[in-house]
Amino acid sequence: MGLSNLGIFHTVIGIAAIVAALVALVKYGKIDLSRLTGRIYFYCTLITSFTALGISKHGGFNPGHVFSLFIVLLVLAAYYLSQKRQTSNKARYIENFLLSFSFFLSWVPTINETLTRVPIGHPLAESPADPIIAKTLLVLFILFVAGSVYQFRMQRAINKG
Repeated sequence: MGLSNLGIFHTVIGIAAIVAALVALVKYGKIDLSRLTGRIYFYCTLITSFTALGISKHGGFNPGHVFSLFIVLLVLAAYYLSQKRQTSNKARYIENFLLSFSFFLSWVPTINETLTRVPIGHPLAESPADPIIAKTLLVLFILFVAGSVYQFRMQRAINKG
């Protein structure tokens, strides 16, 4: 698959972040930074985003690197809200959204890289412009919107209680 050592490390840590987020979303309905799954997601996402800066198939700084930096900003802002605004019920809405949005955005390069590499020798997508990538991301976007609405409603119930 042509991965460097950094690429392999990046991929393994990225998978750990995705698994932690999925477990958190299934178990708690959100990525909660006060729980182990949330902390694993937070730290692994930071590491994955920073290691992405050292990876480039096309040479030099590119839009994927900007994407990684944006994800870093999202999770850091969520972390700030979870630590500094613990008593603010309104901050929980934003924190939930930022973590879910960072998770959704993490899927964009994941889907792109996976579908253009797997299965080895005959990948499912020929390029990032392949329709299967767009359709897959559309499904994930719909899940993100539905999940965000669910989290908003769940947080509203928590805030009222």
